[in-house]
Amino acid sequence: MEQENQKLLQYISACTSPYHTVDTSLQMLLDAGYTELSMEEQWSLGEGNYVVNVFGTTLFAFHVGNNPRNTLRIASAHTDFPAIRVKPNPITTVKGYTKLNVEMYGGLILNTWLDRPLGAAGTVVLKGQDAFDVDAVLVDTKRPIALIPNLAIHMNREMNDGVKLSRQKHMLPIIMMTPDEESEYDAWTTLLAEEVGCQPEEILSYEMTLYPVEQGCTVGIHNEFISSPRLDNLTSCYGCLEGMLAAQKNQVDGIRVAILFDNEEVGSRTKQGGAGMILPLLVERIYRGLGLTRNELDADMGKGFMISSDVAHGLHPNFSEKNDITNFPTLNGGVTLKLAASQSYAGDAKALAIVKGLCEEANADYQLYVNNSDIVGGSTVGSISSAMFPMRTMDIGLPLLGMHSVRETMGAKDQRNLNLLMQHFLGDL
Repeated sequence: MEQENQKLLQYISACTSPYHTVDTSLQMLLDAGYTELSMEEQWSLGEGNYVVNVFGTTLFAFHVGNNPRNTLRIASAHTDFPAIRVKPNPITTVKGYTKLNVEMYGGLILNTWLDRPLGAAGTVVLKGQDAFDVDAVLVDTKRPIALIPNLAIHMNREMNDGVKLSRQKHMLPIIMMTPDEESEYDAWTTLLAEEVGCQPEEILSYEMTLYPVEQGCTVGIHNEFISSPRLDNLTSCYGCLEGMLAAQKNQVDGIRVAILFDNEEVGSRTKQGGAGMILPLLVERIYRGLGLTRNELDADMGKGFMISSDVAHGLHPNFSEKNDITNFPTLNGGVTLKLAASQSYAGDAKALAIVKGLCEEANADYQLYVNNSDIVGGSTVGSISSAMFPMRTMDIGLPLLGMHSVRETMGAKDQRNLNLLMQHFLGDL
């Protein structure tokens, strides 16, 4: 278990932006023998293992067995996470302090980002021969280049009574001191150019995420917990990849799919998100590439199954009243099966029974989560993607404390349970 957790933390350390999550995951599968396909080409498929980089921030992987129509099983997760994104033209200066103009991505807990050393990761797009000939390059500073300083308590004696932070005013990170406020020196573009190894004028655009450079670690007298950035939802991405590697290793029949969507934290309604057409279109391309018909896909979809994996709210020992009174997952209690009468989580009685059975067959511990009826709670991509691609679906995930904090906490035993479930769901006959 300790070795598995260290692999998870290494994976999280490499996945500092959705672009890096896809790049790291893609390389894992390519190293294992998967064949990369392009969205821009027609597919002619046979038995084998394939992976597609979808617009840089979504990953689509699939295994085709000897009898493709045996079963259709899909697992999903999401590559994005609440974070701080750098705006265009970001440089602003106040009394010699150079700051970045930024915006918040997703529902992050703002005050947890204060006083943290922050690196920057994402993609930078460079000029080419013409407007459509551009080159996207991955960038990760791998060192802290920014900081959002707190205000001293001496300047706000009521700080411990609660402070409302302005996203536009209080959340701007400082990156350097500028002696001459009239200078036109663009520190940000210069930094990106140095990271890429190009001239500043070659840079056309970028998508850059600020991230905490502090690494994940185990915590507790007996190392019962894992504290790390981006547990939401890289734990699920890692579990899906473990399932796809098992499908390849075991050469299972049927079609096995893992899709790691982008943009879940902002609603999923994008070309690479779960509320778009990307999943149904890509699955249909598999069937066309195998010479199968739309009618055959419809029939297989009707008997297929999808697991949507995203994190869940573990019971907080200091706020136990926030959870449901009888359905409350705890850290190290296993995979959480998520239920909601509102269908903010995908699932029905049969789907729940199936996943319970899968967990028992895989020797994976599981528990249930239902929202406290006085609290709306969150939602995830399962209900959205299953509405776009109608097949029976169940939402699951690992229980966390501090979800959407700059560092989140999980049970040290729980990733193993998720891996066992995904390996069985995708990788067993």
